[in-house]
Amino acid sequence: MKSRTRYIVQSACALALVGMMWLGADPYSNASARQSSARKAVVPEPVAIYKVDTSQKVLALTFDISWGEKAPGPILDILAQKHVTKATFFLSGPWVSHHVDIAKRIKSMGFEIASHGYMHKNYTEYTDAWIRDQVTRAERSIQDVTGIRPTMIRTPNGDLNQRVITTLTGMHYKVIQWNTDSRDWMNPGVEAIKSRVLTKAVPGDIILMHASDSCKQTHLALPAILDGLREKGYQFVTVSELLAGAQVQTSVQ
Repeated sequence: MKSRTRYIVQSACALALVGMMWLGADPYSNASARQSSARKAVVPEPVAIYKVDTSQKVLALTFDISWGEKAPGPILDILAQKHVTKATFFLSGPWVSHHVDIAKRIKSMGFEIASHGYMHKNYTEYTDAWIRDQVTRAERSIQDVTGIRPTMIRTPNGDLNQRVITTLTGMHYKVIQWNTDSRDWMNPGVEAIKSRVLTKAVPGDIILMHASDSCKQTHLALPAILDGLREKGYQFVTVSELLAGAQVQTSVQ
């Protein structure tokens, strides 16, 4: 009985297949299309990275520089005095070209160098071609001065959307944001900067700070921030080291 049932089912399937072919339909096209669609659906969209998931008490200090020559020196001095050898600096192309000695000092101290683009404008307001030109110009400036071709970028003002992320990753860049914003760019006061970082920092964090002259309190808050993070058991790593050691998070936690 089971054999007869199986035969009937197989025959029905065969007749349906013949019918589809007689009507001019490709019986396998829909299945193929569904499989192709499923394969496309599992390909993740490019993302910006805000932090990583890790149980280790490690985090990355990052400093953006787009203009000025007064702020970087004191910040670099403090990092040296506090024996911090791991941090990531996001440098804009024009700034590097105009402040060659400081850029070379950042490199000589062993800090990681990444791109902060060229003109300090919001990328979402411009075309893909404009973005690619800006990033290429910044890349050229940074490489000419430091010998380093950056592979990570933080967009000016942190401005981005999915189109911008896709364009940048298409240029083989990792797009780096932050989880903890020190808000030093607001010059809210030394205590406010210190308190914000020490209360918000978590394992795997990427912390946003600045070494541009517009941020006048960063170097004053930095010693207490470094001491406070160490007292909490944190170790400092570069963004690249952070990414190599844990799973990335693509939103602020």
